[in-house]
Amino acid sequence: MADTCGQVLLGSGLTVLSHPLMYIKVLVQVGHEPLPPTLGRNMFGRQVYQLPGLFAYAKHIIKIDGKSGLFKGLTPRLCAGTIGTIVHSKVLQVCTYLISSPSQILGSSRKAEDGSLQHVVNETTKEMIARSCATIVTHPFHVVTLRCMVQFIGREAKYSGVFDSIVTIYREEGILGFFAGLIPRLLGDVLSLWICNMLAHFINTYAIDDSTSHTGEIKNCSQAVTGFFASMLTYPFVLVSNLMAVNNCGLAGGLPPYAAIYPNWLHCWSHLSREGNMSRGNSLFFRKLPAGKMYAIEQKRFF
Repeated sequence: MADTCGQVLLGSGLTVLSHPLMYIKVLVQVGHEPLPPTLGRNMFGRQVYQLPGLFAYAKHIIKIDGKSGLFKGLTPRLCAGTIGTIVHSKVLQVCTYLISSPSQILGSSRKAEDGSLQHVVNETTKEMIARSCATIVTHPFHVVTLRCMVQFIGREAKYSGVFDSIVTIYREEGILGFFAGLIPRLLGDVLSLWICNMLAHFINTYAIDDSTSHTGEIKNCSQAVTGFFASMLTYPFVLVSNLMAVNNCGLAGGLPPYAAIYPNWLHCWSHLSREGNMSRGNSLFFRKLPAGKMYAIEQKRFF
């Protein structure tokens, strides 16, 4: 229990600190570009036209809504983080008992050795189940968070609080409205987890010599690198999930011209792929102009 409380407190602190970053990323994912491109330098020092980065975008939000405006949607996100941590911990305990105690459940005396492929598969399976349960339970709060953020585009006040937002979603969309964008989010989480853990296992097993010094640090570094690589590969699932969570919900950011009305997430994926927007919002620094697009000053977006 103490460990869970510590995880909740730590997670809440990190959530507060990272919230402005997520807020700006979501607005960019939707396609909102309130500031025109400017002439700057890329990472190689060449002069190119760039889109405003994280800090310029943050200054724009502060200019309109003040510093508190960077924390729209924080309350439902904190609720999601707290509930998700508790659910993840409880489910993980149950999975650990069921998967890691074969002698009690299946009558077998064999147990996977630490570092073996079977051990990695068992641990990843437990983590997958725990994460998936936490994601499903907290997704309604995730939807509320995203919609509170996207209101910045049209200056709406439709989603003003956690309870009021829940009532609004249920009244207009029913139960399914709370789970808009859930499927691509789950798929992305599961794929990212398996890619990260399996790649790290094969690197640690076949590419790192255990006899060398600092083996533990090297293995931790490989886990971090594979995690970053997996998140890059599965980013389109995150983008599609967030867009589906706000699509056709009555907010300007989820309606034309910012987005078409998508019947399901596969149509959203297909449309983004055709437009070449599968990585939109992936980077908030050195943001290059989308190829073949024109900037519409009135609509504050590219078309």
